[in-house]
Amino acid sequence: MATATIIKQDVRDLIVLPDYDYSDYERWEGKWELIEGLPFAMSPSPSLRHQRMSSLIEAELEERLKDCKECKAFLPIDWKVSEKTILQPDNCVICDFDLNRRFITSPPVMIFEILSPKTRKKDTEIKFRIYEEQGVKYFIIIKPLKLTALIYEINDGKYVLRTKAENGFFNFDIGYCEFSFDFNRIFDEFKK
Repeated sequence: MATATIIKQDVRDLIVLPDYDYSDYERWEGKWELIEGLPFAMSPSPSLRHQRMSSLIEAELEERLKDCKECKAFLPIDWKVSEKTILQPDNCVICDFDLNRRFITSPPVMIFEILSPKTRKKDTEIKFRIYEEQGVKYFIIIKPLKLTALIYEINDGKYVLRTKAENGFFNFDIGYCEFSFDFNRIFDEFKK
């Protein structure tokens, strides 16, 4: 059940914020993320460009992971980080999963977030921090208007920017499998 968190900024100014958990979240209609007890609406739906890029990422991951039995690509799926944090990455790769569950509880090995004006700050600051803290090995930030991908890899508990990809292949080692991801297949369609 929701409770309230009071943040005291000074004696005259109190802000009361909702404090929700998974039991609240699972009753909500529509698409939401819950971050440290605060709800974030995931609507309206992403732009056509965003959805097309997500589809192309999914197709490329499916192709590259076809021989990897332990790891599979997923479109947005609930990742229950804690009772008060449930995230839905745009695209992710999950290893050792149970297809009978409604959500995952272990970190994906790889996450793609496609930036939009509405989610840019949440994706590049809040979710970046959570993904880093949770040990997501690769975090790829897609900039759809610039047609670039920022590829971060965890190193000693911190993300290190490996490269800024605008085209070509990048080699990923996700533990169970290694593969080369072709960013041309994601960006070329939008260069016309």
